[in-house]
Amino acid sequence: MSLPGSSGVCMKKKTMWLTAAFLLAGVVLVQAEGSQPNLPEVPVKGMVTMLDLGAKKCIPCKMMAPILVKMEKAYKGKAAIVFIDVSKHRDQGKRFGIRVIPTQIFFDKDGKEVYRHFGFMSEQAIVAQLKNMGVDQDKSDAPKETNAHRGSN
Repeated sequence: MSLPGSSGVCMKKKTMWLTAAFLLAGVVLVQAEGSQPNLPEVPVKGMVTMLDLGAKKCIPCKMMAPILVKMEKAYKGKAAIVFIDVSKHRDQGKRFGIRVIPTQIFFDKDGKEVYRHFGFMSEQAIVAQLKNMGVDQDKSDAPKETNAHRGSN
């Protein structure tokens, strides 16, 4: 025969131990996720850096993917163009205070954030922001202007 209420005490202890185990497991998972070696250092030391935080499954992010590849080639050695998938690296989303994807963050050579953009960012807008920061791309890699936006004389 057990004392009245003793099964409740036993149940509370089991719940407490299970909660502690889950909390410890969560800490281990967060540490493992944050220690993945394949993430680049951001911002890149001594170089203007454009960081794009998004996800491979996000539609605007997918639209930006070829633009980022082109920008990476066009600015090689002049500016770092970095993409981080926050669905795989959630700690980076928290680190940079991301609430919307895609988000682009531009850092100067000293690593100071100078501009932040939310949503899809066109190639022309990226080029303009990098130019504002003193980084030009090669003329051969520059986006082509169309006459449709120019006034006629």
